[in-house]
Amino acid sequence: MRPGQVERHTHDYTRHGTTCLFAALEVGTGQVTTDTRARHTGDDLLSFMRQVERAYPEGELHVVLDNVSTHSTPDVRAWLAEHPRITFHLTPTSASWMNQVETWFGILTRKAIRRGSSHSIKELVAMIDAFTRQWNAGSSPFAWVRTADEILAKAVRKPTATSESGH
Repeated sequence: MRPGQVERHTHDYTRHGTTCLFAALEVGTGQVTTDTRARHTGDDLLSFMRQVERAYPEGELHVVLDNVSTHSTPDVRAWLAEHPRITFHLTPTSASWMNQVETWFGILTRKAIRRGSSHSIKELVAMIDAFTRQWNAGSSPFAWVRTADEILAKAVRKPTATSESGH
């Protein structure tokens, strides 16, 4: 590797599988609850939400999610109707930065996964679990670096010249 050169894998690199990672970040403490699954379906989300519900049995739960279709399947909507203390908030398209768990995903990737080498999905899951335990042992809340007004101003899309002309 030389400065400015794109990072590459070696010629003998083999990807040994992937996993879907579900994670819930408690914004007040920085603690993370995770689960890994082979797929990312509405049923997988509901299994994870049951885990989160058990982890936080008291009070209202506000869950921030992106707009993936599995987050609003009929089964998920029916489950939410049966669990009124849990509210989903879907982020706008291209606004993943509004969800603090995305920051945690980035840290996990940089510190545990990107340069790691796992020879199986089981090993990958073990790496994620070990990182999560270490994270939770020293967790603290994330601090926004922008004011609420700056964040809201960025969240509101301004019409472009082409959209004003109707094209």
